[in-house]
Amino acid sequence: MTMLKECRYSMLDDIIRYLLFAVLALSCIAAALYSINARRKPDPLDRGISLALMNICMGIMLVALAFISMLMFSGSTPAVIVEAAFLVLGAFNIFAGLRSRSFYSRQKSARS
Repeated sequence: MTMLKECRYSMLDDIIRYLLFAVLALSCIAAALYSINARRKPDPLDRGISLALMNICMGIMLVALAFISMLMFSGSTPAVIVEAAFLVLGAFNIFAGLRSRSFYSRQKSARS
């Protein structure tokens, strides 16, 4: 019975790792696309919205990277410090991106 529990936990860990890797890859690609999109837009408000979305994607990427490192590496002091730094930076990027997006969206709707 314990062997079955160990098998379930390792399978669940693998599923979580694959999902986190997928989130990491998708957010990295989305951040790059929003960055390219923002550089090509002539309107500053549209550029700001794209950069805000890029910031949100980068925050998601950092949080996913922190969770991946939590699952893959042991709890050594440097690893915990890096994980905490990634979590804080990711949360700040998500917060700043949401705040910027709401600001630029309000400015754009006021102009229209």
